[in-house]
Order: sequence, then C-alpha cells, then structure tokens
Amino acid sequence: MEVQLTNRQQHILWATVRHYIATAEPVGSKALVEEYDLGVSSATIRNVMGVLEKSGLLYQPHASAGRVPSDSGYRIYVDQLITPSLRSRSGSQTDATRSLLPRSSTEALGREVEVALHKHLQWEDRSLETLLQGAAQILATLSGCISLIAMPQTTTALLRHLQLVQIEAGRIMLIVVTEGYETHSKLMDLSPISEETQRDSEVIDRELQIVSNFLNTHLRGQSLLELANLNWSELDQEFQRYGEFLKNSVAELTRRTLAPTATQIMVRGVSEVLRQPEFSQLQQVQTIIHLLEEEQDQLWRLIFEEPEPEDAGKSRVTVRIGAENPLEPIRTCTLISSTYRRGSIPVGSVGVLGPTRLDYESAIAVVASAADYLSEAFSYFNP
Repeated sequence: MEVQLTNRQQHILWATVRHYIATAEPVGSKALVEEYDLGVSSATIRNVMGVLEKSGLLYQPHASAGRVPSDSGYRIYVDQLITPSLRSRSGSQTDATRSLLPRSSTEALGREVEVALHKHLQWEDRSLETLLQGAAQILATLSGCISLIAMPQTTTALLRHLQLVQIEAGRIMLIVVTEGYETHSKLMDLSPISEETQRDSEVIDRELQIVSNFLNTHLRGQSLLELANLNWSELDQEFQRYGEFLKNSVAELTRRTLAPTATQIMVRGVSEVLRQPEFSQLQQVQTIIHLLEEEQDQLWRLIFEEPEPEDAGKSRVTVRIGAENPLEPIRTCTLISSTYRRGSIPVGSVGVLGPTRLDYESAIAVVASAADYLSEAFSYFNP
C-alpha cells in the first residue's frame, strides 16, 4: 500500500496503534498527549488523526469514540513504522523507511525466543514430533497467539537416473528420472563457462557425461532433497566450473519437482486467545475452531508459502492482516508465518494467529526465531 506520510503523521499513527494494542480501547488525542512525547498539542493530534482517518488508516467505531487502526493502518505500521530488522512480507518484500521502536527492545525479543527454545527443547533427546509439540507450546506462550506448526514434508521421491545433455551451443538440459519413472527436466545456460570451452562441443559432451556419472554415483536411490544439498566441492578440480551454476539450477529444479503437500498442523494456545474481546461472538469462535480442526488443508496452503528463488535459504516472515486473509473465518485476524527448511528446501512452516490488535513486533520476532530454530533442529534429525 503506497501511502506517503509526514514524520508527524507517522509518529501519531505509530502511537495510536501502540496504544490501541495495549488497551483495546479507541484512542483519543488526550491519551496520546499524556502517554507519548509527541511534542505537539492535543488539537494538532486531533487534526492529524482526522487526516489519517480520511486516508483510511484509522476509523471511529462510533461518533463519540476515539480512533481505531484499520487493516490498512496496521499494514503501514508493519511495513514502515517498526524496526527494520523485523521487516516482513505480505506476498512481496516490503521496506521499512524508519524505525520508531527502539532496536534494542525488538532484538531482545528474538534472543528471548532463542533462549527459551534452546533451554526447554534439546532435540538430541527428543523425537521430532515431541520437539514440534514443545516448540508450538513455547510459541503460543511467548506470542500470546494461537501457534501453528505444520509437520514436515515426507519426501518419498527417489532418484533413479540423472543426465546432463547438450541441446545446442551454450545450453544444456538436466533430466531427472525418479524411481516411479516420473521425468523432470530443466534447461540451463552454460554462460558461466569459458568461451574457449564452449567452442568445443565434443569437450562439453564428455564433461557432461563425467559430471552425470558423478551425480548418479552419489545420488542414485536417495531422496531428491539430496540434489539441493550435495557437496559440490567433491567435483574434480577440472569440473569445478560446472559447480556453481549446476548447484543453483539443480536446487531450483528440486524445489519445483517436490511440490509440497498438506500435512498435519499442530495447534496450541486456542483457549487463551479466544478469551480476548475480539472473539466475543460465539459464531466467530466456532468458525475459527472449525477451520483449525476440520479444514487444516486450507490453512496449510496459507502458512506454507515457499520463498521466491532469490530468497531460498533465508528466514522470511509473511504477515497477512485482516481482509488480506483469503479464508473467511480469519478475515478479522492476523496470520504471521514462516517456513522452516532442510538446507534450502522448505519442509514445514510455523506461524501464529491472533486478532489484528496484536503485538506485531513480538509476534514477528517469535515466528522468525522459531523458524530458524526448527531449521537448525531439522538438519539434526535428517529425515
């Protein structure tokens, strides 16, 4: 959402959102004057809040009340007004223009999560399911939200054969055949290889056969995930020039080939969250419970969002606020999620679900830290 705000408007929007998150009460100018050092009068604050309301960032629940952040107001808050280290994405990367929240306090949130996870969860002594159950409970406790952890993908696709074939000058095709005789292919550009080598087609053919033999020797009968995690440094020195572009292309092919399928979602923290005032309507509570218990496949597709190729291997957080959620039962909620990985391949997801009036800084930090921790733990279990 492209909304250009002045520094004063940013500070007043930030203070309004922070106050409403803390109190759940519509915010008036007097409260902001008393509790925030904004350096302006109550009348100035009222004028600015009126402008923010006309921009669709605040609204009045009724005529005599103060203002409440809209979904768009929360979006500006998340994208522009919180600490840059907590930047998130809502389908695409967003950029924070400045931080109104002290960086030290938000960095401490991530460290608190890491300490709690490492203190209470020693994955060397636990089964994977027990580890995820414990992580879900800690996530719910620290965030004050419903925690959601999707069980990891189980990949049964095994490699039967792999071949690199020169199609034309400067281009080769990677062909992968699984044990089920499914075939996948990807065209790759040989531009990283020297022009001298490219001119000799027979040299290319011989080298591609040698590299194919190397890959088949190391990978035949193993999970396709191994394609993305192969130690390319084991290639003989004379073939090292193939390593980097093969590594990137093979990883992309693997992500595309291993289409994720819905898995069970562990859910914790429901009872506490549903006591909050936003969930006072019984019918709304019932629809959320039904989604969490009976329609997990729909929810799974939201929280298991594979990163863009350039983001592979990075911890990224997705924030969907209110109406940005496509599922009707949670269109008054905020869903914050991230994937955890084995190497560069997303295998599961972690998230929190709460009202739009939630502590975004804390929730984003908790989800990011939990995803990083589970990625580390998952490499230990090596399923």
